[in-house]
Amino acid sequence: MRRLPVRVRHYWKLLVVCAAVPTVLVVLFSTVRVAPLVTSTSSASGDRITQDVAGTEDLFDAGVAHSIKLTFRDDGYQRLLDSFFSDGKKDFLEADLTLDGTTVPSVGIRLKGNSTLSGLTRNGESRQSGFGGGRRGGGGGFGAALKAEEPENLPWLIRFDEYVEGRRYQGHREIAVRVGGEAVLNEAVSLSVLAAAGEVSQRYAYSSFVVNDRPAAARLIVEHPDENFADTIGDDGVLYKSLASSQFTDQGDDPTDYADDFKQINKKGSQDLQPVIDLIRWVNSASDADFDADLADHVDVESFARYVAVQNLLVNFDDMAGPGRNYYLWYDLTSRTFQVIGWDYNLTFSGDATQDPAESSSMGRGGFRGFQPGAQPGVEPGAQPGFEPPEGFQPPEGMEPPGGGRGFGGMGGHKLKERFLASEALKPVYRKAYKELFNKIYGNAAALNTIDAVTGVIAEVDGADQAALTAEADSLRTLIRERTQFLATHEYITG
Repeated sequence: MRRLPVRVRHYWKLLVVCAAVPTVLVVLFSTVRVAPLVTSTSSASGDRITQDVAGTEDLFDAGVAHSIKLTFRDDGYQRLLDSFFSDGKKDFLEADLTLDGTTVPSVGIRLKGNSTLSGLTRNGESRQSGFGGGRRGGGGGFGAALKAEEPENLPWLIRFDEYVEGRRYQGHREIAVRVGGEAVLNEAVSLSVLAAAGEVSQRYAYSSFVVNDRPAAARLIVEHPDENFADTIGDDGVLYKSLASSQFTDQGDDPTDYADDFKQINKKGSQDLQPVIDLIRWVNSASDADFDADLADHVDVESFARYVAVQNLLVNFDDMAGPGRNYYLWYDLTSRTFQVIGWDYNLTFSGDATQDPAESSSMGRGGFRGFQPGAQPGVEPGAQPGFEPPEGFQPPEGMEPPGGGRGFGGMGGHKLKERFLASEALKPVYRKAYKELFNKIYGNAAALNTIDAVTGVIAEVDGADQAALTAEADSLRTLIRERTQFLATHEYITG
């Protein structure tokens, strides 16, 4: 020891420990799975845009009629159908797109939706897990009759960079073409009144839609919540999409175990899923007292109150608590709190006009609230019978009830929404938001006037079915009038 330098002799124990640590770590972690976590606080998106097609006019100018034409090879389309009908996969198909006169070659298109596609048939045959081609009516949801032989009426997702990396169209990576055969007027009216009320919503427009040499159909085109949409919500935040298979339950610390629950939309590589995991864990474990006192530390309470109020006002049973789990989470990196962002409003205005403001709109509690064929407004809430699926029915892909329960009874509900509505301490903020939004959505006949404005545009779209449009508009007007009249005398509004 004395032959070693003085400094080495003085610190020899520390040096031995430092040399031993790597060996211990190798032995320890060689048998343990290590889940990679991104801990960077960078706000960079990570997506590089190399081409942004300007087009001739704003795609989401809802005041004008647009035009879309898709051209693709039939053999590729048949392979897409083979994949979907055999195992439910939604493969992309290469197509050439002409949008308002601007040609965009080699875009990717795929079928879109879960419940919406359950009624799809091919040569008159349904998928084994489908609904069998029934028709729900109004909004194109459960059991909408769709035929593979009529691609102009199918719901599509158009992706501009699937085959050309880094390409966008007016900043958009994707746009959604909603189900055809109906005007989906309820969704357009919902998006219009939400935007007018100052709530976060997606932009939309109506367009003629031509596939190969098929007849034109009038279709609703909706902004898809992608990276571009995330930029419109806030200056610095992360957008997460809830998947249809999401359970919002604590599944441990490994982010990969939540792959079936949430998909990160932006800031990939600089942010991760940890904030969502923390939120799930807290919501599921906090006591009632802690939930009331500390919700604002995790969620923008006023924003969430408005979200919940909107779903009830619009009678939307397929929101965050519905079978499709249709919502996004926006995590503000400055306030470190979440906002819930609504999405997919094609099942609004499809239920009981007398639904109580304190009642969740989900279809999982007390049968099908909102999806009850023949339901009559004015029937006492909860008194209408629920939907009984046909013998041998299997839920659509990604919509199986948690725990393997039969039918749809276990498919509704969301812990965050349920706890919020059950809280007496948080009820004042909800009632305040509800009354304010009622006045904006239904006051001064706002929603009714929106129907007139939207139908005026649709009538100018090539392929519009005027008779069907008139019938759909009349039905929607009736429900909106009844909803307005019921709520106008409710204590949430009068109190």
